Amino acid sequence: MIADDLVARAFAARPRLGRVRVIAIDGPAGSGKTTLADALGARGATVVHLDDLYEGWSGLEGSLWPRLRAQVLEPLRRGMPGRYQRYDWTSGDFAEWVDVPVPDLLVVEGCGSARRAVDPVAVLRVWVEAPADLRLERGLARDGTDAREHWLTWMVDESAHFAREQTRERADVRLDAFGDPLTESTAS
Repeated sequence: MIADDLVARAFAARPRLGRVRVIAIDGPAGSGKTTLADALGARGATVVHLDDLYEGWSGLEGSLWPRLRAQVLEPLRRGMPGRYQRYDWTSGDFAEWVDVPVPDLLVVEGCGSARRAVDPVAVLRVWVEAPADLRLERGLARDGTDAREHWLTWMVDESAHFAREQTRERADVRLDAFGDPLTESTAS
């Protein structure tokens, strides 16, 4: 399975965040990133989901990366536990604090996780993609049909982010929605 391969590749690399190896799993919303991250978590990785850090539907940019860096990445680099405040999508505000122990393998999963700022610390940047209609269907199944306009706006925002960051092009591994590697003829 691809998760076993990613774990093996990560542990074959030298840690770049103190003693921590970081895998960034990025790609459009609804593409299958969380499923892959959960598979890595089942293999012992500590997983941080950016859905817990976005400041709502407009949270892809702004304070996301500075908070992740200051609250999680920098403490881990120094060999100390990290800690972030989880965003509560229902209340529209930040809620409880979540502790992040110092792991051997940290997975940062979510749209924007493989931005250029992660390059100095990531041992692998993974891109997961799926057709827009499938992604929207998955998102509305999870968030409800009332979230349709939010999803459509998010999809435009993430597309601009990925183009600016050249996330897909910079990825070390490219997968489809089912965890299968993309070949050059199917990757577009």
